[in-house]
Amino acid sequence: MEINDNLFFDAKHIWHPYSSVTNPSCIHEVVSAHGVRLTLKDGREIIDGMSSWWSTIHGYNHPRLNQAAKQQIDQMSHVMFGGLTHQPAVDLARKLVDMTIEPLQYVFFSDSGSISVEVAIKMAIQYWFAQGQTNKQRLLTIRNGYHGDTFGAMAVCDPVNGMHNMFEQVLPKHLFASAPICTHDDDWQDSDIAEFRQLIKQHHHEVAAVILEPLVQGAGGMRFYCPEYLRQVRQLCDQYDVLLILDEIATGFGRTGSLFAYEQADISPDILCIGKALTGGYMTLAATLCTEKITQGIGADGSGVLMHGPTFMANPLACRVACESIDLLLESNWQQQVKGIEQQLITELKPYQNNELVNNIRVKGAIGVVELHAPLDKQMDWLPAYIIDQGVWIRPFRNLIYIMPPYIIETDDLTTLTSAIGQVLQKLNLKYV
Repeated sequence: MEINDNLFFDAKHIWHPYSSVTNPSCIHEVVSAHGVRLTLKDGREIIDGMSSWWSTIHGYNHPRLNQAAKQQIDQMSHVMFGGLTHQPAVDLARKLVDMTIEPLQYVFFSDSGSISVEVAIKMAIQYWFAQGQTNKQRLLTIRNGYHGDTFGAMAVCDPVNGMHNMFEQVLPKHLFASAPICTHDDDWQDSDIAEFRQLIKQHHHEVAAVILEPLVQGAGGMRFYCPEYLRQVRQLCDQYDVLLILDEIATGFGRTGSLFAYEQADISPDILCIGKALTGGYMTLAATLCTEKITQGIGADGSGVLMHGPTFMANPLACRVACESIDLLLESNWQQQVKGIEQQLITELKPYQNNELVNNIRVKGAIGVVELHAPLDKQMDWLPAYIIDQGVWIRPFRNLIYIMPPYIIETDDLTTLTSAIGQVLQKLNLKYV
């Protein structure tokens, strides 16, 4: 058998996300991508159900995004943002201010979603520091959340069920309420907010901000909850003088059926984090938006200097592609696309509820989740190759098999994805039932 030199070197020397180099997992080499398809080195084409971790909402190799990148790179690929500015950053900031809720008027650019969360936390703590309330340095959040892999972000991820419990002793100690159970406003019960209400009442004097993923908790468990919970949280933050940070890195730009998930609760955050789909998946870029209250508050000590400045902040190439991606989204029929994906996911995933291994099926916008009763066996080296043999790319984790496809996906391709989930369940049934 011919040895793939790239895969051999990769297995020996490259560390992949959430993986071991002493016991590397199965890796497949991608040589090109177009639309919703990835082409592997062995010639096979697979349908991407993950949107490259939820970012490639327009699909791969889009001609408009390609052209935007080509035009910008001939002008400049990068210039420092300290003391300088440029048209792509100004254009992108204008678009973000225009498309988000009106109180969000200020934009801080950063390199990744995790860093946008770090900046949001800094904003909140520095806001209170400038007010002379240096005791307000903790955050309040809910369990099952995920906000990133850097240290500030890790500290507000679920400390028990999250991915970072080995770092517990070196992380700041924040406050965690139980995650809401209610998924629809019609089923709202006050018990869902009771623990959160008690924590903010008891600790508001030391809490700088609440941080939440609105309506959809992503990598912490792919959980959905109802808009009423967000309304209740906003009211309690106002009542107890606590800032509200919403992390829309995964939910922003239409994924849940509205441009931003907070719109479904008709609330406004003090600070908003966005990333992932911002550039249509072309390159890394994120932003933290805030209100005038925050900027004026940080400036209350006479300086107003936010102590953060990434080297590649507001990278012109990324900003230019992000501008084109936003235009492409707003000019498209994305609402109908997401609604169509949602209806098809409901229809095609619902029958799997009868499978003995399945605990729950849930769908929101262009997100479909099959939750199993138990975590997938750690000894599943066969699973990635088996998934690819079905002609798709899906990346299960823990007890979840989920898809978040590009908005442009055709119905037949989406059926291939949902059918592949059925094939995986059948294979698991043969193995474990």
